[in-house]
Amino acid sequence: MGTFKIEGGHTLNGVVQPQGAKNEALQILCAVLLTDEKITISNIPDIIDVNKLIVLLQNLGVAVEKLNRNTYTFQSNNIDLDYLESDKFREEGKSLRGSIMIVGPLLARFGKGFIPKPGGDKIGRRRLDTHFEGFINLGAKFRYNREEYFYGVEAPNGLTGAYMLLDEASVTGTANILMAAVLAKGTTTIYNAACEPYLQQLCRMLNSMGAKITGVGSNLITIEGVEKLGGCTHQILPDMIEIGSWIGLAAMTRSEVTIKNVSWENLGVIPTAFRKLGITIEKVNEDDIFIPAHTNGYEIKGDIDGSILTIADAPWPGLTPDLLSIFLVVATQARGEVLIHQKMFESRLFFVDKLIDMGAKIILCDPHRAVIIGHDFKSQLKATKMSSPDIRAGISLLIAALSAKGTSVIQNIDQIDRGYENIDERLLALGAKIERLD
Repeated sequence: MGTFKIEGGHTLNGVVQPQGAKNEALQILCAVLLTDEKITISNIPDIIDVNKLIVLLQNLGVAVEKLNRNTYTFQSNNIDLDYLESDKFREEGKSLRGSIMIVGPLLARFGKGFIPKPGGDKIGRRRLDTHFEGFINLGAKFRYNREEYFYGVEAPNGLTGAYMLLDEASVTGTANILMAAVLAKGTTTIYNAACEPYLQQLCRMLNSMGAKITGVGSNLITIEGVEKLGGCTHQILPDMIEIGSWIGLAAMTRSEVTIKNVSWENLGVIPTAFRKLGITIEKVNEDDIFIPAHTNGYEIKGDIDGSILTIADAPWPGLTPDLLSIFLVVATQARGEVLIHQKMFESRLFFVDKLIDMGAKIILCDPHRAVIIGHDFKSQLKATKMSSPDIRAGISLLIAALSAKGTSVIQNIDQIDRGYENIDERLLALGAKIERLD
């Protein structure tokens, strides 16, 4: 496992270009299994989770050609279904959360799909019921091997469209069911569907391949099944989570940073939420964000009745849960207090003990809520040695280390590399003092 050594307390300056969206890439890459024609995808982030999925697709028989660092072609005209029942697949599939989304396309096109219980961040229980209940509604038969944690669905006679009300607006669940339904017979209606920009991107890609999907961007999606899909060209959006991370980093280190080509219309309430913490966000050149140096700090804006501000996650168009760790660490140097309410995952806030060790004033109320009392930069966080527990906590600890007094060490940085492309090189370009150690 790699390690970052960070000398904190330095202001940064410069321009950053956000990477392609990790969460969109995982969906889009699985969708290449729906056709035997060539698909070209650009702006693919060069990160561990995405690269693992590309290797898994290659082992499944997908022909992959790398045109440049972030552009690939994929052609699924020689799929090896026996690989799905191999020990190698059991190992590779369980190491990646996004691998669950190969099941829908395989079920739709080949009548069966298997997956070991997928891994990913250790942030609490992450149920898969929505995925498999959706497949069952489409006519698939479900089986689960409890001893080997292995899931399977089969529909040898094909899938049939159905109406379904999802028990939760799961993004990956909606994507998986959607990909299964595009080749089903008849009409499928998905109510309480997720409607994140990345899900909208998947719908647009599938429609460009010949699918018939309406209601894109709403929580009521209708799919008219088609017999076959073709190839297409698709460009992945910039990563809204990484954009939020750069905003938080700039504020916390009181740095002047410009973030290029952010796709403002797909950021939703993210800029508004940062502004509630008192952070200045300026829109420049149509699609860029400029964060000025907050030399006088930033002040949390309470509710209109004077109550303490609450920042909570919610399904889109609410605030994405992936950014709450960033908001939490940025609040440690704000002027005022804020309650962070993480509703979705019961273990995501447990990394705050490391921030408390650094001198942050945080009260962990329960697994879902934490109160942060900001220092207003009157007291710097103190450098320490810590380990990254998951992607988003890892980048939050990195932001804390960059603002702290002294030299910090972050171990297990593979967790950060799973979601952030060459983060150390890009920080060095801004003037950060960071070193990657083996």
